[in-house]
Amino acid sequence: MKSKNIIQIVMVAFFMLTLSSFKNIQNAKTITAVFDGAEDYGYNFIFTNDDEDERTITFQNINNDVLKSFDLNSDALIGTKMKVTYTTEILVEEDEDGFEIETEASTITKLEKVK
Repeated sequence: MKSKNIIQIVMVAFFMLTLSSFKNIQNAKTITAVFDGAEDYGYNFIFTNDDEDERTITFQNINNDVLKSFDLNSDALIGTKMKVTYTTEILVEEDEDGFEIETEASTITKLEKVK
């Protein structure tokens, strides 16, 4: 009987730990932007927001199929206007003090050149 209770406690603890590193994936979004180059931390694009301000958006990840079609690691596509479809993940982790830390990571899922 005690071993059954221990197994239940372990399963509940595992479930709680899994929830603490839960990934929340948002719906896909699309913007039109100009490729501004790749850095160690991601792929930069410049776009104009609704207030007509230029902004840079950095995508930390890119699907392998997209990267095969568009070599964003070279300088050849810098300045190219593209339609970028992407998803955003909110990663929730717990730090060493037990506080939750949210970080956002965006992934390019589709690219199309715009004329």
